[in-house]
Amino acid sequence: MLFFDIIPVKNNKINQNKGKLPWTAAGICLFSLMILAGCQAGEGKQSEDRRFREYTRELFCREVAANAVTLHYTLKDPEQYSIEDAPAVFGEFATDPAQMKAASENMQKALEEFSYDGLNIQNRITYDILDYYLDTVSDCADYLLYDEPMGLVSGVQTQLPVILSEYRFYSAGDVETYLELMKSTPEYFSDLAEFEREKSAAGLFMADYAAETVIGQCKAFLEMGDGNYLYSTFVDRINELEELTEKEKSDYIQENAFMMENYIYPAYQNLIAVIEELKGTGVNDGGLSYLPEGTEYYEMLVKQSTGTDQTVRELEDLTRRQIVEDLEAMEEIVGITADSASEAAAVMGTEEAEMILDELKMGIGKAFPDPPETVLEVKYVPEAMEEHLSPAFYMIPAIDNTQENVIYINQAQMGSDLTLYTTLAHEGYPGHLYQTIFFEETDPDPVRSLFSFGGYVEGWATYAEMCSYYLAPLAKEQATLLQKNSSIILGLYALADMGIHYEGWSRMDTVAFFSGYGITDAETVERIYELIIGSPANYLKYYIGYVQFLELKKDWAQEKQEDFSQEEFHEAVLSVGPAPFETVEKYMWDITDDSGDGEQKGVR
Repeated sequence: MLFFDIIPVKNNKINQNKGKLPWTAAGICLFSLMILAGCQAGEGKQSEDRRFREYTRELFCREVAANAVTLHYTLKDPEQYSIEDAPAVFGEFATDPAQMKAASENMQKALEEFSYDGLNIQNRITYDILDYYLDTVSDCADYLLYDEPMGLVSGVQTQLPVILSEYRFYSAGDVETYLELMKSTPEYFSDLAEFEREKSAAGLFMADYAAETVIGQCKAFLEMGDGNYLYSTFVDRINELEELTEKEKSDYIQENAFMMENYIYPAYQNLIAVIEELKGTGVNDGGLSYLPEGTEYYEMLVKQSTGTDQTVRELEDLTRRQIVEDLEAMEEIVGITADSASEAAAVMGTEEAEMILDELKMGIGKAFPDPPETVLEVKYVPEAMEEHLSPAFYMIPAIDNTQENVIYINQAQMGSDLTLYTTLAHEGYPGHLYQTIFFEETDPDPVRSLFSFGGYVEGWATYAEMCSYYLAPLAKEQATLLQKNSSIILGLYALADMGIHYEGWSRMDTVAFFSGYGITDAETVERIYELIIGSPANYLKYYIGYVQFLELKKDWAQEKQEDFSQEEFHEAVLSVGPAPFETVEKYMWDITDDSGDGEQKGVR
């Protein structure tokens, strides 16, 4: 049995929701209960492609205007879509399964009005995604109270301040909307509290240790006091607005402070009180399989999280096969030990994040398509929140403003220079930032920005992270050993996720599982166990998504034989964009040949 060091796993990303909070209890957007008029547009001579795009445009406009945060984070200039404004609220928590199913049925009827054979490749992809989404909504509807908006990895309580701090001010009107959003926070948290009370009444409230973690995260935010970054970031954004006089800027700064003291802080204090009140009502401190229909819910969650229709058993087998493959690759390396590889990584040399990103951008040129030009700003997580926020996260920009990108780094969780290097590959090049701006350059249907496919998005970023080991200043053997080691560790976390939530592993079962691979640090295993309990299927987005890209690459190489090109493969899967993997596999062969003129190329 091999023994290896634990490599930190960058599992706590905010970017899977494109910088947006999980507004509904199902963690996905809920389309309005209606049959859109757009499905009737274009009677007569209008082409099917044009009719379909008019329908999806109207769908996009109605959804994106549902609340100010979704609108602002999706569009810089909503007037280009004839959208004037949106309610200054954060959203809502869906609790009515009948309404969700009715909305899904109405959308399905609208979708069936179109001739699938009459659509080009791009529109067929969108059609398939909408169809897939409707199935997901139907599946989710029966399990609304099983969802946990205050998850330990990326819950509302930690995401909301980041969302506010990155709310860009393009005009004085944006400032006014921002202040109204702050004012609405107590009501939003009140709705969240009511949702948690419903969970408690149904016997689905979180375990005590999870409640204590949530309370600790809320208190950490409050304890920042006058040093809270929502003060300083507001001042920075206000000072960039040239249209404001100094007096107006001063007034806004004072109003922001007023909102903090009278709305934001009280909202967090009240939320703490509610969680303390409900703590102890959770009847399950183990995996989902111990809840009524918990196994079925986990199966649905795995499908939603990974974007694959494979069963949990099949995914367990896939994970074990990949771990064996990685172990065999490690065993083939002669003369290099894990210790020597780690020592080489430790002396890589400290560089600024911006320099590493520039190196990565240049380094990927041989195997990836050229990245579009853009602007990137690196920011750092406030010290007071380092314990409670992600190791890193990318704030995905508005679809009409991809020139403004932000990556946050949590310096307290960067254990080594190699960790920083691979983290920046995950978040930047060729990871999230690169994938995002590349796909936007293909001019996709705007409606696709409404959907979050965690398996594709996080799987690609993890794939990019694994590729980055071979771009680092390491010998090939050292890079291989460290990359395979990292892959194995993440695979073990994925197996533990399925073991805990599907197989019903206890804490001791989890300890025994990891000890079999030489991981015997009790505190580390305890932390992993509680993270997995608090965020079911989270690790699967990263690992299963990553392995799915490896499987697609194997298929591509087998088909292309001597004509195999990594750059062409990467261009193909990136051009399909975020989608279920079945859709990616279906269209990757022909997507780069699509002329976009409405003619449908052959699809395998």
